[in-house]
Amino acid sequence: MTIPTPPLGSGDRLAAAIGDLAKTIDDRASAPNNRSYTSQLLGLGPSACAKKLGEEAVETALAIAGQDAGSVAAEAADLLYHLLVGLRSRGASLDAVADILISRSSRSGLEEKAARTLTSPT
Repeated sequence: MTIPTPPLGSGDRLAAAIGDLAKTIDDRASAPNNRSYTSQLLGLGPSACAKKLGEEAVETALAIAGQDAGSVAAEAADLLYHLLVGLRSRGASLDAVADILISRSSRSGLEEKAARTLTSPT
């Protein structure tokens, strides 16, 4: 049985929040501070950032599988934060991510995925 769900929405508020969060992460990376979790995590390097991102991804997936919408939103917020920290740890910009998403939006997800599997193992 499919449970009706509300639409995702426009994303405008999320885009603004991600922009603010990205600025905060950049600020913490530029001026490391041992009282900042972001600074500490970035200081541990990309592998530590990746490990934490993976943990958050699993927690988000588990929330989606069996928890309420509020819990899913909270876990998704943690996941997005750790994704941004991971991107920063590798120097991958949000603009580069946006460019890829925009380039993929002109065809169906099935077509895009099929094209990717022909060119890469992921």
